[in-house]
Amino acid sequence: MTRSTPLFQRRLPRSYFYATLGVIALNLLVFLWTEVDRTSMGLLAMNPLAVVSEGAWWQVFTYMYVHADVSHILFNMLGLFFFGLAVEEEMGSLEFLVFYHVTGLLAGLASLGIYWLTGQLEVYLLGASGAVFAVTLAFAAYRPHARVLVFFVIPLRARTLVILYVAFEVFSEIFNPYGGVAHLTHLAGFLFAYLYLLLRLRINAWTAFWS
Repeated sequence: MTRSTPLFQRRLPRSYFYATLGVIALNLLVFLWTEVDRTSMGLLAMNPLAVVSEGAWWQVFTYMYVHADVSHILFNMLGLFFFGLAVEEEMGSLEFLVFYHVTGLLAGLASLGIYWLTGQLEVYLLGASGAVFAVTLAFAAYRPHARVLVFFVIPLRARTLVILYVAFEVFSEIFNPYGGVAHLTHLAGFLFAYLYLLLRLRINAWTAFWS
C-alpha cells in the first residue's frame, strides 16, 4: 500500500498564463488608485492598531499591493518582473500565485506580531518587498548559478545575491532598525519562502545553492 501525498504537498494543475504580469498590473492599478485617493492608502496599508483593535484584518494581505512612491513600486516591480517570470515558469502559474501571496501574507503576519510585541502600533507597513524577496529566494533555489546584473552592471550569481541580501537585511535591522525600511519583513519573506519550498515543494533552497 502506498502512502498518499499529504494535502499540503498536493500539486496544483500545471499551467502558464503570465500570472506575474497580472500581479504587476494589479500593483500598478492600486498604486494609481492610492495616488488619486490618498485616504485609500491608510485603508490598505497595514497598521497594527487598526488590524488588532479595529478588526482591519484585510490589511495583512492588502499591504503588499500598496506602495509609497514611484521609486518604491519601481524597485519592487522590476524585481518581480525579472525573478517572477522565471519562478512562474518553474512552478507553474497557479503554484506561483499561491506561493507569492502565502509568503507575502505570512511576512505581513510576522511583522504584525513583531510590531505588536514591541509596541510599534502606529507604524504603517506597505509594499510588495516581503513577497518579492520570497520570489528572489525561489529564483536562486531553482537557478542558483544564474547570473544577475545588480544595478544592471554588477554580475552576481543568484545564490550570492540572496546571501548578500540576507546579510544586508540582518546588518540593517541591527544597526538601523528605525530607518523606515521593513527589514524584518524582508527577512520574513526569505524565511517563509524557504519553508514553503521545503515543506510543500520539497526543495531545500540551501542544498540547491551548493549543488
